[in-house]
Amino acid sequence: MDANDKALTLFTTRVRQLILQYDVRKKELSELREALKKSEESIKVMEKKLKQLQNDYNSLKIAKMVEITDGDMEEAQKRLSKLIRDVNKCITLLSEKQ
Repeated sequence: MDANDKALTLFTTRVRQLILQYDVRKKELSELREALKKSEESIKVMEKKLKQLQNDYNSLKIAKMVEITDGDMEEAQKRLSKLIRDVNKCITLLSEKQ
C-alpha cells in the first residue's frame, strides 16, 4: 500500500467513526429531548397542584377566621350572662331609689 491508500483508508475510518459518533449523539439528543418533555409535563402538573393547594390553603384560612369554636361560643354566653346580670342589678338599684 502506498501513502495515498493509507491516507484514504485512514480518512474512511475517521469518517465512519464520525458517523458512529453522530448516531450516538443523535440518540442522546433524542433521549434528552424526551426527558425534557417529561420534565416540562411534570412541572405543569406540579404547578397546577401548587395552585390548587394554594387555593385550598386560602379557603382554609378564610374558614378558620369565620369558624366559631365551642370555647368562643361559651365565652360569648358567659359575657352575655354577665351583662344581663349587670343590667338586672342596675334596674334593681334604680327601682329601689324610686
